[in-house]
Amino acid sequence: MPDAKAPQDTSLVALREVIDGALHEIAGRFSRFLSGRWPHTALVIFTRECTGRPRKVAGATKMINKVTIDELEQLKAAVEPGRPLSTTATIAGAARTVWAVRDPVGTLLVLVPRANAKRFPEPAVLAEIFGIVATSIRQQVTQASPDYLAESRAASNERARTIAEMAAAHEGTLVTILTTLRSTSLGDRRARLAATESASAALVALRSTQESDLTLSAEPAPAAFAKLRKEIRQMLRHHQARIEFVSPPDAGRPLPGDVAYAARAMTRTAALAFTAQPGVASLRIAWLLDGASLRVDMRERDSGRLDVTALHHQLDGRARTLGATIGLDAVPDWGSRATIELPLESTSDHERDDRLSRLNRRELDVLRLLARGTRNKAIATELGVTESTVKFHVTGVLKKLEVASRGEAAALALKAGIAQ
Repeated sequence: MPDAKAPQDTSLVALREVIDGALHEIAGRFSRFLSGRWPHTALVIFTRECTGRPRKVAGATKMINKVTIDELEQLKAAVEPGRPLSTTATIAGAARTVWAVRDPVGTLLVLVPRANAKRFPEPAVLAEIFGIVATSIRQQVTQASPDYLAESRAASNERARTIAEMAAAHEGTLVTILTTLRSTSLGDRRARLAATESASAALVALRSTQESDLTLSAEPAPAAFAKLRKEIRQMLRHHQARIEFVSPPDAGRPLPGDVAYAARAMTRTAALAFTAQPGVASLRIAWLLDGASLRVDMRERDSGRLDVTALHHQLDGRARTLGATIGLDAVPDWGSRATIELPLESTSDHERDDRLSRLNRRELDVLRLLARGTRNKAIATELGVTESTVKFHVTGVLKKLEVASRGEAAALALKAGIAQ
């Protein structure tokens, strides 16, 4: 059994499991990994890069449900990158002792130690371990992995519904109060005036809170495109092709965070494929935005030797997750074109398939082979594991997908298009 006293030496396999599973469960896995050396009652990972779920939490439910973005921002400002800190901070509405680590790119780790913990053990070691976890999160977000996109879309949808319901309920209440207080039949003018001002301020605060929260899950299209332009120029700085960028207009609704990340990642992937063709002298990259979708349009008029099959395979996972459509065309010596249509709102079919985001990479491999009709022994040979390990993974897949049989799991995989 691994020595819990030295995770940095003997628990590399466990650390790999922390970063290898589904992104929305990473806080729980990381909390279990740290519990022996750094005993704690709650853990929070805070990163604004994850637009759908900037707070990833594990531990005491009553506490973690009350942790606010403002509290985390204030604590983050007090912690220098690379300098772990044991301090007292307001977390979940109360002053608590916390162990905090801030990664150089801004990702914050907060541990609320157990009452019997007398000191912050080996903060430098914790910082190094967290650096690996933070890097894994950042890579999944930057590359817009299907796991990240599914988690981000599910979280954004749920938060938007909750905010809308709360806003509607509170707004209705406050409007009723205002209507009553403005009635001339009431006495004590000064009391009514003070109450009216208080209710008005509360109404403004409620609306601003809604707008503030939405900024965490949305990004203006021109700003998202500006980031893309910078990334592609850096990525293709040694390529001779002339790149023309056509930015979307300032007007229009902001992009949901998952769409913005997916569009950048898919455009980068396509740009690499386009410039890998021989003889490409120029490449045009445009984003077009209407009320319902973001359209990525890329074309070159020189080579026409785009590897359409390979590029489609690279883009397919992200496209399926968000319900996007891909169009690829190449005519030798005439040119190549790629179009990607990303809907700004999720469809009900894709919302139901969010169960697939619960699977880690190994479970997805097992599901893919199940969908092909492969038996356990052959799956074990294909993946280089024992048959008992395959049985363990199959049980996990059925549980996470909430299905009762291999056939139901295979049907879900085939519908989602992940059996290839």
